[in-house]
Amino acid sequence: MTDLTGEAALIDQHCHGVVTTDLDRLAFEALLTEATRATPDRSRFDSMLGLAVRRWCAPVLGLPAHVGPDEYLERRAALGWWEASARLLRAAGVTDWLVDAGFAPVALTGLPEVADLAGGTAHEIVRLETVAERVAGLAGSAEEFAADLETELHRAAAGAVGLKSVAAYRGGLDLPARPPSAAALSAAVGRWFAVGGRLTDPLVVGWLVHLGVRVGAEFGLPLQLHTGFGDDDLRLHHADPSLLTDFLAATRDSGVTVVLLHCWPFHRQAAYLAHVFGHVVVDVGLAVPHVGARSGAVLAELLELAPFGAVCFSSDGYGLPELHYLGAWLWRRELGRLLDAWIADDVLTCADAERLVAAVARDNALRTYSRVSE
Repeated sequence: MTDLTGEAALIDQHCHGVVTTDLDRLAFEALLTEATRATPDRSRFDSMLGLAVRRWCAPVLGLPAHVGPDEYLERRAALGWWEASARLLRAAGVTDWLVDAGFAPVALTGLPEVADLAGGTAHEIVRLETVAERVAGLAGSAEEFAADLETELHRAAAGAVGLKSVAAYRGGLDLPARPPSAAALSAAVGRWFAVGGRLTDPLVVGWLVHLGVRVGAEFGLPLQLHTGFGDDDLRLHHADPSLLTDFLAATRDSGVTVVLLHCWPFHRQAAYLAHVFGHVVVDVGLAVPHVGARSGAVLAELLELAPFGAVCFSSDGYGLPELHYLGAWLWRRELGRLLDAWIADDVLTCADAERLVAAVARDNALRTYSRVSE
C-alpha cells in the first residue's frame, strides 16, 4: 500500500451505527451478507468479505491473520462489543462519519455513541422515507400530510449535513423529471393511507424525492440516493442509476448535489452519470468490503470515466464495525496499489496521485457536505 493512501484521513460519507450487543456466530454471519435468510449449509465466512474479516480485522483485535471463524468470534466476545467496535472504528482512520440512522431493524448505536467509539465526529443524514412514514402516522388527510411533512423536513434539515432516499427499494429509480400535481399527489396519498404500511407508491415516492431536492437546495444539503445492490427487498434491475437520467437532467440546475451511493454492479453507469452531470457525486462504498481483495478492480472501473472531483469515499458500514474498518482499509490498500501501478507505468505523476487521494479521501466530501467543515 502506497504512503499516498496509508496516511490519508478519511470522511466516510455514508454509514450506519453498529450493534450494541455481543453476537454469536449465527447473528454475526447474518450481518456478513445482504441476504435476509440463513442458508444452513452455506457459511457467510466463505466469501470475499469473510476472508477479509479473517485476514485484516483479526490483527486489529490482537489475533493472527487468517485465524478461523470460531477463534475470531471467541476473541471478539472476550473483548466485548464496545471494545471490539472501538478498536475497529478507530483503526479506520476516519475523522467524520456521516450517519444514516433511519434504518435500524436491530438496535444500533446512535450518533453520539458512534463518535465516542470512533474518536471522531458523527453527522446526521436524514432519510426521507423514514420521516414521511412517521408523519403519515399522525396526519389526518393527504393535504395535511404534505404540509406537515414539509415542515418536519425543514426541521430535520436544520441539524443535518445531508438528505437520503431509498427510492430504489420503494419502486425503483425511474423517477419522474417533474413532481406530480397536487391533485395527483392527493389521490396517491389517499390510496396509500387506505392500504397503510410503508411508503411504496411510486408517485408519492417521486414527489418525496423532488421535495428532498427543494429542501436540499434551501439548506445547501446534498441528496443521497441508494443505487446498485442491497438486500433481497431490492429488485436489482430497478436500482440501475442510469434510470435516473431524466431526473438528473431535470435537476442539474436545482442547486442540489445528487450523491449516488454504492452503485455496484452499475458503477460504470454511475461513473458515466458523474461524467455528464456536474451535480452528481459517486462512490462504491458498500461494494468495497463485500468484494474484498477484488475491490481494486471495482475502483479502477469507477475511475475509468468518473471525474476525480466527483468521487467520494464511504464504507456503508452497518451493524458490524468490521464493515466500517474494511471499507477504509481496503480502499486505502487497493487505491494505493492502483496508483502505484499507474505511477510505475507513467500514467500520472506522484503529484497527480496526491491530488487524487486528497480529493477522494476528504476534499470532495467537504465541498459536497459544506456543513461538515463548519
